[in-house]
Amino acid sequence: MVYRLEDINRRVLEDPERFVQECDTAYEKNVLRAAEAIVANIERSRIVLLSGPSGSGKTTTAKNIELALKKFGIVTHTISLDNYYKDVDPEKTPRNADGIYDFESPELLDTELLVQQFLDLDQGKEISIPKFEFKNQKRNPDRAVPLHLNDNEIAIFEGIHALNDRLTAHGEGRLAEKIYISARSNIEKDGKVVFKGTWKRIIRRAIRDRQYRGASAQETFMMWDNVRRGEKKYISPFKHTADIMFNTALPYEVPALKRFAKDLFDDIAPETPRYNEIRQLEKALELFEDLDEKYIPRTSLLREFIGGGIHSY
Repeated sequence: MVYRLEDINRRVLEDPERFVQECDTAYEKNVLRAAEAIVANIERSRIVLLSGPSGSGKTTTAKNIELALKKFGIVTHTISLDNYYKDVDPEKTPRNADGIYDFESPELLDTELLVQQFLDLDQGKEISIPKFEFKNQKRNPDRAVPLHLNDNEIAIFEGIHALNDRLTAHGEGRLAEKIYISARSNIEKDGKVVFKGTWKRIIRRAIRDRQYRGASAQETFMMWDNVRRGEKKYISPFKHTADIMFNTALPYEVPALKRFAKDLFDDIAPETPRYNEIRQLEKALELFEDLDEKYIPRTSLLREFIGGGIHSY
């Protein structure tokens, strides 16, 4: 789906509140569609696999699916695949061609443990969900959490590698309901792309990382090239295996994020990978009208990145 710049700016100026409501309603319909599919599949498997590239809104979407499933009487447990990272070992951890750890690689995941736990959960057994501490780059066994699924309970495993066939080709991962999301709509003016769908995701991530993860915009942009390479190599090849796919791009989001992004570009070093593209992105923001934050409801997907939403992360 392609959005038109002139339509977005017109709606922002004419009736921003209604514009936002219409966009959020379209997203919420997709969430409900996913919840209904999960309910329909619950007799086959109580495992749900939710994937998408960085900045797609996987965490918020998983939480919103939880809320939708609650109306069907289903209790949901959402588990981040980040907790299944293996301890970082200097000798075994995969590296890129430049010698830096490849944190986008599925080799980092303990897939054997995941597949076994899928089987255990569907067989009514209790599992122990590990806790990976990024500060120490290893799991903390003292923080592991037990989980047992009752008849009205399901588990959503969300992460960038959730649809990788290392997980889905074995065990109950074969039968799981599989969901793929991404913010992927370009914005055009006069038939030419002026704002790429991938730019939405990097802006979302840069704003979130700075506000809530203690990372500067420079650090986030430095990782962008490797993240994009990882998406093409490790994530996109498996999206066609999803039972449900939907777009989490919101037509109003660039006008809404514009003010949060205004100083992201102040200290970007020229040697940063994709530097010229980053500057194109910065200039493209000027094409959009501003959307006041007061129009963004606490239930909006964008709240995962700017804060002030109904969910805790």
